[in-house]
Amino acid sequence: MRTYGQYCAVAKALDLVGDRWTLLVVRELLARGPCRYTDLRNGLPGIATNLLADRLRDLEQAGVVSREEAPPPVATTLFSLTSRGEELAPVLRELLRWGMPLMQQGPAPDDVFRAQWMAWPATMRLTDREPDAPPVTIQVLADGEPAFLETSGGGVHLTVGRADHPDAVLRGPARVVLGLLTGQIDLDAAAAAGLECEGDRVALERVLPDAVAV
Repeated sequence: MRTYGQYCAVAKALDLVGDRWTLLVVRELLARGPCRYTDLRNGLPGIATNLLADRLRDLEQAGVVSREEAPPPVATTLFSLTSRGEELAPVLRELLRWGMPLMQQGPAPDDVFRAQWMAWPATMRLTDREPDAPPVTIQVLADGEPAFLETSGGGVHLTVGRADHPDAVLRGPARVVLGLLTGQIDLDAAAAAGLECEGDRVALERVLPDAVAV
């Protein structure tokens, strides 16, 4: 392991998690829970197979990640965060919060997008304005990547995949969808930028944040 050789807590932390891809491995495990190796590789487009194996090994040695052999019918190795690894969640959230304004610059030509990357940006800003009303489900398709929002217990939660009989559907470029879900643009501005909305607009307005100046 490379080291900065400095007796400083920041430097010691970066010795363990500062290498390229390391915090993104942690991001995937925080967003998705225990993952197979193939799930992690899919969530980290661009990473070399041997580099992912190296990062997982380093994180295991540092006590950040653990692995276990799942019994049938899964019958595969699952990687998950230890309690020490889960302590990195506030660090990732603050990086996400700091980086949100950068997203409105739009993706670079070669940027890719995955549905699970909407989970934290969306749920950090979304709340259920009518927690005593029946729950609603909103299908989201950002750059074709499917996920759905559900209200529960006053909060809003995101699940990767397609919902059965959603109350509303949002479909459009990831930049526009993320801008809407994080309150950087409102529903009318999102529609003008290419967002397609179907279904119950009241259900959408129930969970969407007020647009804020950024």
